[in-house]
Amino acid sequence: MGRILAIDYGNKRVGLAITDPLQLIATPLETIHSQDVFTYVKAYHQREPLEAIVVGMPRTLLNEPTDVTSAVVGLVRRLRRELPDVPLHEIDERYTSRMAHQAMLAGGLSKKDRRDKATVDRVSATLILQSFLNSR
Repeated sequence: MGRILAIDYGNKRVGLAITDPLQLIATPLETIHSQDVFTYVKAYHQREPLEAIVVGMPRTLLNEPTDVTSAVVGLVRRLRRELPDVPLHEIDERYTSRMAHQAMLAGGLSKKDRRDKATVDRVSATLILQSFLNSR
């Protein structure tokens, strides 16, 4: 059984999370620059084949596109083109940043760590992935 990778895409940073080999637990992986996402995902897939990729689709509370939605749609298209053998799933990510802040607060992270946007992106990706795992 392969791992599942989750992507929380932003214009500057991309939060990544990965499952364990049994696909039971989502774990934060890394935060990378948005320009490096394709190189990183392809290299990861070569090292350790992915069974699927989950991408958080940003929408407003009124279910309208955000300023990042078009970039995420482009990301999804390119991933499907460059990794056609890997199923790609889109998941609503409307509340993940707020939930990430709450999870970090509950986890006892310091105020300084909670302000680190790279940490928020990784935790958001983890929440996106865990939500996907729970929905299956």
